[in-house]
Amino acid sequence: MMERWMGYGALVMLVGIVLSGVFAPQLAPMNPFEPNMAIRLQAPSAAHLLGTDALGRDLLSRMLYGGRSALLLSLISTVLALGIGTLVGILAGYFGGRMDDVLTTISNVFQGIPGISFMVAVAGFAGPGVTGLLLALVVGSWAGFARIVRAEVMQLAAEPYVEQLRVLGAGDARILLRHILPALGGTLLVLGSVRLGRGVLAVAGLSFLGLGVQPPTPDWSTMISDAMLYYRQAPHLIIVPGAAIVLLVSALNMVGQLLRSRFDVRREVRA
Repeated sequence: MMERWMGYGALVMLVGIVLSGVFAPQLAPMNPFEPNMAIRLQAPSAAHLLGTDALGRDLLSRMLYGGRSALLLSLISTVLALGIGTLVGILAGYFGGRMDDVLTTISNVFQGIPGISFMVAVAGFAGPGVTGLLLALVVGSWAGFARIVRAEVMQLAAEPYVEQLRVLGAGDARILLRHILPALGGTLLVLGSVRLGRGVLAVAGLSFLGLGVQPPTPDWSTMISDAMLYYRQAPHLIIVPGAAIVLLVSALNMVGQLLRSRFDVRREVRA
């Protein structure tokens, strides 16, 4: 019961973070892009509730805008990776044979490469920016989805009702689209929610290294990277965005656990 209530609390917090990012233009008290060197590195005050950064920009305004990039990039990469992994997993698990051997071998190769190292290499090869960041996130995570979906589809394809559908003349496309794919809904929802939290961490790590969102676009991890030179003089510049990342990832993970118990998904999620 306590875990369920924590999950609901995390859901409320997650909705609040999402809404603050969506309505950032209306909520931000100041222009997050406009520098003012006369008030640089100010501590939190009535005029600037979270202080100002090294260029005199209001930290609260940049925090509101910064959450948008972390959530949006994580969401887009999760949807793309989940789509690719689901397609590969369904083809491998349902048709089996030679197709299963080839697709499973390819996914095993990708999954055998250390995740963060692979993402850094892909993002570095593609170059700094959003495109390289998304490519790194998708390429580094689709194989985990494919492995889990393949196992689920193999179990579903062996169910008696699937054999009955084949006997009645139902084609593969009808079976997959009308029966197999809907049965995967709960599992895919849980996989996606868990991956969102890890995606936020991956976005933060790559952006911190300069391979993700580029200045002057507000981003929590970039804000931390820019503030490293001033950690003694203005520690709030690191503490505030760092705490926001921790809260967002924790909320996503708790919501994922809530969905996992709701849909009774017991398979280990390591996508």
